[in-house]
Amino acid sequence: MILKYTLLDPSATEPIFATAQAACFDLTATSVKVACSNARIYGTGLAFNIPEGYHLEVYIRSGLAFKYDFILANAVGIVDSDFTGELMVKIAYIGDGNPEWPWVGDRVAQARLVRETKTEFVETHERKQTERGENGFGSTGK
Repeated sequence: MILKYTLLDPSATEPIFATAQAACFDLTATSVKVACSNARIYGTGLAFNIPEGYHLEVYIRSGLAFKYDFILANAVGIVDSDFTGELMVKIAYIGDGNPEWPWVGDRVAQARLVRETKTEFVETHERKQTERGENGFGSTGK
């Protein structure tokens, strides 16, 4: 599948897969759009022509999460095919202390192109019966 993109900023880095087996391509920060005490909004300098029937899923880079306690503010970003603006990511710090924030030029997020499954909704008054039933979060054990 071909994913077309536009470099909106001369310092933007084209999206690349870090390894041949990487599931996601990397996104590099070109700017800090908004900064507050525990979050930053980074511009990537990229806009994508996402094909109809697909969307992008955007994640924090695992190294930022595991090593430095950063998260993507909305957990997983979904970029719909009708969005044509600059892809930006909001990164929040959830650790203790004073973080060393990612810099412009750092790889800050990763994304993948995903084929959509369209959902049809049909109202019903019957619910399937399962062993778990209505037991909620954590009900299947640790």
